[in-house]
Amino acid sequence: MIEFHDPRGRSAAPQEPYRLHVDLQGSNDPRIAFLANGFPDSENFLRQLAEVMTEQLPSMRAEHFNKGDASIAAPEPMLQEIESGCVAAVAAYGH
Repeated sequence: MIEFHDPRGRSAAPQEPYRLHVDLQGSNDPRIAFLANGFPDSENFLRQLAEVMTEQLPSMRAEHFNKGDASIAAPEPMLQEIESGCVAAVAAYGH
């Protein structure tokens, strides 16, 4: 018999469900921002993700952004453009 060990440690903080969401089906203009972090292929990955999401939600419009440098925060003007024009955002992090 094989036994699997769960490597996760116990947390002192209580687990809370993630409640932040947007109803893309009910949105009149479901524009989603895809924010690449500047790592190689982060933009390509998000473009492919947007294509798959558009297959599931044909009315979705993808807006692509790339901050160009993974070591910096996204510039404030870019964040303002995302906030004013999109109902949700998908951001790439790590590499």
